[in-house]
Amino acid sequence: MPYEVTLELRRDGTPYGTVGERCGWLLARLARGVDDARAGRGPAGRWPDPDDRFPGEEPDSELFAFRYRTRSSVVGGGELRCQLRTIPLWVPGRGRRGEWRLTRRAFVEAWGSGGVGMRAVLTSAQLAQFVRELVDEAEGCLGGRGLARNPVEDLPRNPVGWAGTGETR
Repeated sequence: MPYEVTLELRRDGTPYGTVGERCGWLLARLARGVDDARAGRGPAGRWPDPDDRFPGEEPDSELFAFRYRTRSSVVGGGELRCQLRTIPLWVPGRGRRGEWRLTRRAFVEAWGSGGVGMRAVLTSAQLAQFVRELVDEAEGCLGGRGLARNPVEDLPRNPVGWAGTGETR
């Protein structure tokens, strides 16, 4: 079921956009991937600071991009995406010596149909919390029928009757 959610973006309580038709499955998988990366499993383990650990091998890549998909939406339009960026920071040392330290951050950007955008720069811990809250909210809207232990294995069990209905949003 979690792959059947659509996100309604709001800014200060006002509808902002609708994105990500059927994005819950990807968000549930991303939440697990961030948890694994923070624990040092996979290629992300080479980053010494857990806040710099994200899923995937590419240093600068896109973790997700959800766009407007349906013409029947009242709000319409919008985009929500997350890109990883590697940022060099100068860490001053004692005296004149210092060193460059590479950090990784997730840039989460939301764009409404009017072209106005918002951005948040998140550590892996903050991204994990954000994505987990999205998944938990979607699961709550599904009445507890949502998030499977392994969304890939449970895809065939999701009833088609729920697809595209108000109960899945």
